[in-house]
Amino acid sequence: MRRFLIGLILMLGAAAVPTAHAAQVAGVVVQVSGPMSARSPAGAVKPLQAKSEVESGDTLVTAAGAYALVRFIDNSELALKPGTTVKIEQFSYDEARPDADRAAYTLVKGGLRSITGLLGKRSKEKFAMKTPSATIGIRGTTFFLEYLTGKGDLDASPGLEPGLHVHVGTGGISIVNGVGEFRYDPGQFGFIKDDKTRPVKMFTNPGMRFAPPAAFGDADTLIP
Repeated sequence: MRRFLIGLILMLGAAAVPTAHAAQVAGVVVQVSGPMSARSPAGAVKPLQAKSEVESGDTLVTAAGAYALVRFIDNSELALKPGTTVKIEQFSYDEARPDADRAAYTLVKGGLRSITGLLGKRSKEKFAMKTPSATIGIRGTTFFLEYLTGKGDLDASPGLEPGLHVHVGTGGISIVNGVGEFRYDPGQFGFIKDDKTRPVKMFTNPGMRFAPPAAFGDADTLIP
């Protein structure tokens, strides 16, 4: 009986210990217009809909015809185009602990609009959006990205070459790749073919398109 009680106490004690590596809830899906899913670091896939939570470490995927708006706990936003894959590499925000801020993403393919939240306003250096062509840093901003692989890209803006296309709405961004670091200001467009190519800067839209349903945002968050 004594051994049984000891075993029971140990079992209950273990059950009371919280999971040490539980992923932090990073945000919630506010709107989605079609099929969307999240893949965990362990490979588990779950469908997402409005009000679904997303976690640090999740890879978000939108299907054909599906725009999605994700709002993070610091009130930043990512709006995803159809056919987009983006991984939340790490997201950490605590209003009382700015030293722990971290927002790191990887855009694998597709397009998105990013709007800076509280983390990006107080810890700009802790934000990074990686792509195969370059890494994006912010200066407090709204920006658009579209990375085309050239292999069956869904909802790709017509006439754009494979590679990374960027547009700054407000604020500014820095672009870092194997060639160096470059800055883009409000209203500017850019194209970065790959990590070994110098970015091209443009002042007119080469054909980038971001046109989610009207309920996803005001007109001033669209590409002119």
